Formats: sequence, structure tokens, C-alpha cells
Amino acid sequence: MNQLPQLKDALLSVEGRVATLTLNRDDVRNALTGTALVNDLVETVDWVNREEEVSVLVLTGAGSAFSAGGNIKEMRDRSGAFAGDVLEVQRRYRQGIQNIPLAMHRAEVPVIAAVNGPAVGAGFDLACMCDLRIASSDALFGETFINLGIIPGDGGAWFLQRLTGYQRAAELTLTGRLVKADEALELGLVLEVTAPDYLLTRATDLAAKIAAKPPQTVRLTKRLLKLAQRQELPDFLDLCACFQGMCHNTEDHVEAVKAFLEKREGNYFGR
Repeated sequence: MNQLPQLKDALLSVEGRVATLTLNRDDVRNALTGTALVNDLVETVDWVNREEEVSVLVLTGAGSAFSAGGNIKEMRDRSGAFAGDVLEVQRRYRQGIQNIPLAMHRAEVPVIAAVNGPAVGAGFDLACMCDLRIASSDALFGETFINLGIIPGDGGAWFLQRLTGYQRAAELTLTGRLVKADEALELGLVLEVTAPDYLLTRATDLAAKIAAKPPQTVRLTKRLLKLAQRQELPDFLDLCACFQGMCHNTEDHVEAVKAFLEKREGNYFGR
């Protein structure tokens, strides 16, 4: 395995084929602006994409919050990411926080959000950018931008309606109301809700179950799931045929078939 990226405000660990990234700025409730977390997230995703020995990325927060999103004090002071005239602010968004959705969108492995506490504003959007979300019963969600007189500048309106449908996304975005974990489960925002002490165990168990599958197939399947959102069916089927041809010619496919017929777990090496 290649050397882990050098991160400033997040912690990255790897166990087996599962990488876990912990946002580590509890002093500001893991705010994404005014910290190095944007760069840390982007560097981690790019590293995982290159690191073939990693099959799943788990994302969580240290302390009481998953992420509070933007730093409101900086908004008040018109400083940091929010300083300058219209052109300067849009440049800061494009060169700053908007790198997170672009990175998450190109992530080649499944990303699981273990939402340990409040995920609001851009923090909520970050959770929505993940493939799967497991929430602690302490979690709280909110597309709260409108409460501050701004819009989801990180692409949240694009991600949220793909989870809930347009009508529910419109209601959540236009009211800016907060959603507790149980309602988030009912709305389909999260896959399941767990006790706080069990959250990371459940997320890593799910990650390990995915990571136990043939590594190349996991990455190809993730790519197909994302491409299916924006391709027409005939083009998508052509791509499926190509990817399937690749899979049929891997050693892991041969091993998977043998393991199935012999009623045992497969041993895969990404070949």
C-alpha cells in the first residue's frame, strides 16, 4: 500500500480494505470552511482512487457533530471563504468548497457516511454525496442555507433530490427545517439508525461486507451506479457489456464461481 496522504484537520486509517476518514475539528464542529477539511477530503478521495488495496471509504466526524457546514462567524465577518465582491466570492466557492462534490462524484469506491451528530448545511450535503448513510440516533440533518439567506452553494440541491425526489427536497431546502434521525430514516435520507456507541461498528461492518467482494468488481459496479444516473439506456447497456467482459476475464471471477459452487467464502486479490 502507498503512503497515506498527509492530512491537516482529518485522520485517515486503513484496516483491511476499508479506509476510515474522520473529520477532526471538533473545536468548530467540523466546519468545512475556515479549516483544511476541504483539502483533506479531496486528497483522501484522490488517494483512495489510486490505492487499489482500498475498496470502501467510511466518513465520520470526531466529537459531537458530523459537520456544521460553513463557518457562520466567517459569514458574519465577510472573511475567509466569504470575503470579497461577487466575483471573488464565486471564485472562492469554485476553488474551495465546490471541490468536495466534484471529488465525491469521482470517488471510485463506495463511500459510507457514519453520521455521528448534526449534519447541517454543507455538512448535510456532504453526507448526501456519499453512497450510503448510517445515522446515530443523535444525528440531526438540515438543508439550512435559506435560514442564513443563502443557497446550497456546494451543489446540495443536485444531490438531495436524487435521494428524496424533487418535492421532498424542495420542502427541506425551502423551509430549512431540521430533521431528526428517525424522520431521516422515513424519508430515505439514511439507510438505518443505530445507537451512538454502535455507529462506527455498524458502518465498518457494512464496509467490510462490501470490501470482501472482488475489488475490481466493486469499483466497476460503483462506476456503473453513478453513470446510470446520467446516461441513456442504450449507451449504458453498451458500457455494461464492456465492463462485464472485463469482469469475466478476471481471476477473481473464476474464484467467485468456484467459491459459490463449493459453498465457501471467496479469496480475492484484485486480479
